[in-house]
Amino acid sequence: MSKSQYIAALEIGSSKIVGAIAEKTTAGYVQINHLEVEKLINSVRHGCVQNVENTKGCINTIIKKLENRIDGTIDEVFVGFSGRSLHSEPTEVNHNLDATVPITDEVLDRIISEAGRDPIKNYETIKVVPRTYYVDKNETTNPSGQFGSNINIKLNLIVAKTNLKLNLDRVMSGATRVREYLVTPLVVADEILEPSEKSLGCMLVDLGAETTTVSIYKDGSLVYLTTLPLGGRNITRDITVGLNVLEDTAERVKKNISNPLEKNVDHISIEGVNSADAANYIAARTGEIIANIKQQISYAGVKIVDLHNIVLIGGGAQLQGIVRRIEDEIKLKVRTGSYPKSLNILDHNINRAEYIQLFALLSHAAANMPGNQSCVRLNTYGNTGEDDYVTPDYGNRGNDDNGDYGYGRFREEEPARSSKPSRATETRERPAEPKRRKGMTWIEKARSKMEQLMREPEDDE
Repeated sequence: MSKSQYIAALEIGSSKIVGAIAEKTTAGYVQINHLEVEKLINSVRHGCVQNVENTKGCINTIIKKLENRIDGTIDEVFVGFSGRSLHSEPTEVNHNLDATVPITDEVLDRIISEAGRDPIKNYETIKVVPRTYYVDKNETTNPSGQFGSNINIKLNLIVAKTNLKLNLDRVMSGATRVREYLVTPLVVADEILEPSEKSLGCMLVDLGAETTTVSIYKDGSLVYLTTLPLGGRNITRDITVGLNVLEDTAERVKKNISNPLEKNVDHISIEGVNSADAANYIAARTGEIIANIKQQISYAGVKIVDLHNIVLIGGGAQLQGIVRRIEDEIKLKVRTGSYPKSLNILDHNINRAEYIQLFALLSHAAANMPGNQSCVRLNTYGNTGEDDYVTPDYGNRGNDDNGDYGYGRFREEEPARSSKPSRATETRERPAEPKRRKGMTWIEKARSKMEQLMREPEDDE
C-alpha cells in the first residue's frame, strides 16, 4: 500500500484563489500534479476578504475539484496569510537569567512568545520573528547552549488588522479545517531566497494584483516587511478609465504590448486600443509603484549600498520590461524568483510563475509536517476478505429483497437440491420469461441467463 503523504494548501489573492495538492513519497520526493484556480471579482480587496460567502463558495469549488481528481477527501489545508495591513513592527525584550544554567530552546521560545502578547491597538500579532540576540551585550546568532546573566532579543512582530484574520476564519469555517496559517511573504523568502542573498542584503518584492509586498533581509534576518496598496490591477484600471475600455480588454492589451515601458512604443491597434496610448498609462503607474518600492529601503533604516539584489515575484513581475525598469530606477540587480528546488512540477500547465507563492507554501509544509500525518484521505476499494471478489454495485438489477441479483452483493450458499422438483417448486408461479429483443445490452443478457438457470432443475448425475 502507498505510504505517500499528501499536503493541501490554499493561497487567497485579490484576483484569484489557487489550491493544490503535493504528494511526498517515503523517499522525500515531492511532486505537484493537481492544481485548481477560481477567479475572483471584488470578493477580496487588497488581500482582505470582503465578500465572505462568495469567497467561501470559490474555496469549496476548488476543494471539490481537487477531491475529485485525487479520489479522496481533504480533511485540512495550509492557508497562506497576507494582505494590505500585514507589516512588521520592531520591538525588543530583555531578560535576566541564572548565569549557572545554560540557555535552552525552551527558554528562548518562552521569552519570544511573551513578546507577542503585548497588544497593539487594532492589530493582531500573527508571528514573532527574532532578528538579533545579545547575551551579556555580546551579539550572537544562536544563544542556545550559552551561559549568561542577561539576554536581549531584537524582534519583528508580524501584525495585521484584526478583520484580516477574522474574515479569513469566517471563510474557512464553512469550507474545511485549517491546519495552519502560514505568513506567505516569510515562507516565500525562506523557500526561494538563497542564504547568501539574505546574508548580503536582499529585497523580496511580490507584485500582486492589488498589493505589493516588500521584505528586506540583511545579515540573514528579516529587517522590514510591509504591504503596499498598489499592484498590477492599478495599471489595468488606468487603461480602463483613460481609454474607455473594459477591464478584461485592458488586461489583455497590457500583456500583449511589446516592451510597454520603453520610451518609443509602436502605434499598433490591439483590440481597438492604440498600444502607444496604453503604454503611456502603463509606464506612468509602473513608475509610481517602483518609486514606492524604493522608498521602503529608507523606511527600513538601511541604504541601497547595504543591499545586494532584488528578487521579483508575482503576477506583476510578468510585465515586459519591468526588470530592467526596476534596475534603472533603484540601481540594484534584479532576478525573477522561481519555485522551490525541493518540488518537482512536470505539468507545464501548472508550472507558472504566478503560482510561486502556493508552491512555497506546499514546499514549506512538506518539509515540516510529520511523516505519519496527511491532509488527505484517499478512498480505498479493497477486498472484503482474502478470497472475496467484490464487483461494483450498479444499482438494483433484479430481486434485490434477498440480494440474489443485486450487483456487488453475495448470495448465500444454497443447500443441495433434489434432481426432482419439489411440489412447492411445481406449484410456485414461475416468473415470466424475459422478452429477448434485438439490441439487448450485455447486462440484460447476463441477467436473463441467470434467471433461466435458476428456474431449471439440476440434471441427474
